Amino acid sequence: MTEVQATPQTGKRVLLAKPRGYCAGVDRAVQTVEEALKLYGAPIYVRKQIVHNKHVVRTLEARGAIFVEENEEVPEGATVIFSAHGVAPEVYEQARARSLKAIDATCPLVTKVHQEAKRFAAEDYDILLIGHEGHEEVIGTAGEAPEHIQLVDGPEDADRITVRNPEKVVWLSQTTLSVDETMETVARLKKRLPMLQSPPSDDICYATSNRQHVVKEIAADCDVVLVVGSRNSSNSVRLVEVALDAGARAGHLIDYAAEIDDAWLAGARTVGLTSGASVPDELVMEVLDHLAARGFTDVEEVVTANERLTFSLPQELKRDMKAAAAAGRS
Repeated sequence: MTEVQATPQTGKRVLLAKPRGYCAGVDRAVQTVEEALKLYGAPIYVRKQIVHNKHVVRTLEARGAIFVEENEEVPEGATVIFSAHGVAPEVYEQARARSLKAIDATCPLVTKVHQEAKRFAAEDYDILLIGHEGHEEVIGTAGEAPEHIQLVDGPEDADRITVRNPEKVVWLSQTTLSVDETMETVARLKKRLPMLQSPPSDDICYATSNRQHVVKEIAADCDVVLVVGSRNSSNSVRLVEVALDAGARAGHLIDYAAEIDDAWLAGARTVGLTSGASVPDELVMEVLDHLAARGFTDVEEVVTANERLTFSLPQELKRDMKAAAAAGRS
């Protein structure tokens, strides 16, 4: 961690976490909706929130995106985009039945977990899916092999699990969980199931891990940690929990700078600031302006990793973009 000195003028500082904000999967999903609006024109239908962020959804709605809960709400033959969190196979079947043009914006790291679930199910494993009940990503992954998958929602859930063959069981996880809590759950499971296998590679995504790691680095030095993110964003909620577990005196989740209560800052000398993986950085900059107006003018960016990963747009969208570009040149 970078050595940080408070300014003598105010003695108030901000420790700004990096990495923060958009991950590659979110960037790809938001771009998918933006490019689809440009290419096909409004309206474009999106099943569920494209990413779990209030500001992003409102911005895309203003451009002509219509967010729906299910395919039945999409007019027959229209274009529908599936969110970054992934969907179960039956959702694709429903789209085909309604002649919808489906564009899949599922994060490739979520797709990886889906592929793992299908492979282990084909080999007749019991699959213990660590995740939060009702979360869209969990519903999508479980839908790949419902007869083989049991949900484990936290360490306490581990004790109720029963499997057919203790020598043929594997755990997978939602990509946006707390790394520490997930490992605690795995440890509890392994006490009962010593032969429990791990996924071939870590299911918790690099961006979730990185954002939690830098928060752990700064938390103990902070009187309060502010996390920019929406309440239905699993990875954003986890960041507040991680900050508190790592020694922050207080932690708060906010969508916008205007939600900051001045009472949170009373007596504070050091504020930590980060954002969830579905948050555009402009919202973080607005929080910095808000804090600067209250004397927190010394900003030190604490960097623990540099993220360079990018994902290409969905194939079906790229194909249509290429065709449109070729038609424009002819």
